[in-house]
Amino acid sequence: MNETKQRVLLGMSGGVDSSVAGYLLREQGYEVIGVTMKVWPQDCISRAEDKCCGPQAVADARSVAHALGIPHYVVDEADQFERFVINYFASEYQAGRTPNPCVMCNEKLKFGNLWSKATALGCDYIATGHYAIIEHVVAAGVDRGGSETHAVDGVTGIDAPGYSHAILRKGIDLRKDQSYFLFSLRQPQLRRALMPLGKMTKPQIRDIAHSLGLKVADKIDSQEICFVPGNDYKAFLRSHLGETEFRRGEIYDIDGNFIAEHEGIELFTIGQRKGLPGGSQRPRYVVDLDPETNRVIVGGADDLVCDEFEVDRVNWHPIAGVNAPGCSGEIEATVKIRYSHPGAAATLTPLENGRAHIRLHEPQRAVTPGQAAVFYDGDVVLGGGWICRAEPARRYEAAIPA
Repeated sequence: MNETKQRVLLGMSGGVDSSVAGYLLREQGYEVIGVTMKVWPQDCISRAEDKCCGPQAVADARSVAHALGIPHYVVDEADQFERFVINYFASEYQAGRTPNPCVMCNEKLKFGNLWSKATALGCDYIATGHYAIIEHVVAAGVDRGGSETHAVDGVTGIDAPGYSHAILRKGIDLRKDQSYFLFSLRQPQLRRALMPLGKMTKPQIRDIAHSLGLKVADKIDSQEICFVPGNDYKAFLRSHLGETEFRRGEIYDIDGNFIAEHEGIELFTIGQRKGLPGGSQRPRYVVDLDPETNRVIVGGADDLVCDEFEVDRVNWHPIAGVNAPGCSGEIEATVKIRYSHPGAAATLTPLENGRAHIRLHEPQRAVTPGQAAVFYDGDVVLGGGWICRAEPARRYEAAIPA
């Protein structure tokens, strides 16, 4: 129970999760202020649809806020969303990598730019409807009335009073767990975050919404990127970049044999099978993308298997103990190489310049550059980083004309 009536800024997407989060926080004694980010640019091709980047989301969030008796504001973040999320999304595909825009949106916008709004409104925390658990660990001997100021990626925030660090855990509903998308949050962000749904299941959330008579109780969860209608990222890139910006090139097999020309490296991802030229006796998959030459390399299923890789821009959480005295330099953990991945046992070796080496105990399929690799000890997030492109197999080069 919140005994001091602290104020919390709640990110409201217009969906059932953030709506019920507002109710739970209010019941816990927080003074809740709802805010919805307007993130659709004027040329966003999905702005009229019922998505978290569309105006219908604002209307739904405002309706829920009225029903809960909490104030609601709309914050225009369209320029920042385009800068940090949409442009990142497009440039990663142009670089032969597969982006993860949800991680970037959480880090840069929901727990980044919104701090200024939270501070202006006198809020102690930012809350969301994520399915994850944040444990606020109180330091021994720390005065709970004290606070410190930190800057994270240019965003200054006031730490939650008296907390030494925060531990990020998986939500108990593993089918909905979103801790993977939160790995890049730094401690000042986590210490000021509340996620009241982490210890609940989706059916429980819908039951609460029904009991409150919220019109969003049966609203369908989005299963796609909010700004990419129909999950057709190729159509989105054509609209956003224009055909002239696509990096055309050639397709070769792993042995260096020319297969065909392609219309843009942006149209391919590691592990892709659909849309590749036919004429092979066995299935072909994209096994490598070379942004320097715009070549797409295809091979068999065995060529997708990998047992080691590196990540960069690693965010180690304090509980990992990487910088602690006596750290051996190696960490045993479970690694998720994509959101839908079940996780695989691995040995992590921290390296210089924010990198780490990952040795998988069992080889995994389609380790994809640009995706996040998130490290777990049980349900605790130890950290994570961005998968780097490995030194590609060069067998095909000998057969390629200079």
